[in-house]
Amino acid sequence: MTVIYPPFEMGPSLLFCPADRPERYAKAAERADAVILDLEDAVAPEAKAAARQALQENLLDPERTIVRVNPLGTPEFALDTEALRATPYRTVMVAKAESGQAIVAALTDYSVLALCETALGVVRAAEIAQARNVVGLMWGAEDLVASLGGSSSRTDDGGYRAVALQARSQVLLAAGAFGKAAIDAVYLNIPDIDGLYQEAQDAVACGFSATACIHPSQVEHLRRAYLPPRADIEYAQALLMAADEAENGVFSFQGRMIDGPVLKQAEQTLRRASS
Repeated sequence: MTVIYPPFEMGPSLLFCPADRPERYAKAAERADAVILDLEDAVAPEAKAAARQALQENLLDPERTIVRVNPLGTPEFALDTEALRATPYRTVMVAKAESGQAIVAALTDYSVLALCETALGVVRAAEIAQARNVVGLMWGAEDLVASLGGSSSRTDDGGYRAVALQARSQVLLAAGAFGKAAIDAVYLNIPDIDGLYQEAQDAVACGFSATACIHPSQVEHLRRAYLPPRADIEYAQALLMAADEAENGVFSFQGRMIDGPVLKQAEQTLRRASS
């Protein structure tokens, strides 16, 4: 039987919710485009059994729900997948993903978002992106730096250190090269709305499909960042109309030379505006 893995299309804001806090499930689903029910880092070891039970007993819309499981090969992963089989959820985020082949072998019936958050996972991002059931890649800054023996992914001014920026770019390029969605990492400084918004705007400009977040207050700002301004929408509409009327492949529009890549960017602007 051939398993069909649908493309990842859940909107720009993905909100993490601890799986052991079922009282938060519905509220998270109301606020975000998709909810990531987290069985991994957000749940203490002694609470994981209760989290799996809550996952089965408090169901959300499976079309807008992702379950983050513990790393492949761990005892917790085996228990996570056993619990998953009792639910309608079919989109899984694999923590600390490091092998595309292992993902296919362990989760062949699931659409997988591979979280590349270790040095090995980032180095193998392109191999992971080629796995047939992987529909998207996400990267994680803090686990990555910890795997390198470091202490912080950001400098004192709040920007990413060079190694984090390289990992971000490497995961984005791997996802894009193989037609998979790319999800940007969480922004941990919850009160810093300006920093969150600016980083999300950069994610949009670079080509990320979505950004994960850890607090409901961040959702509206992510949506605002991913939604093109009215002026950009109107420009894209006018540009594409002019392209339809142009006689040559390359033409001038409002003093700017226009060719294929510029037209593709305009199409992507309108696609984001309609999502």
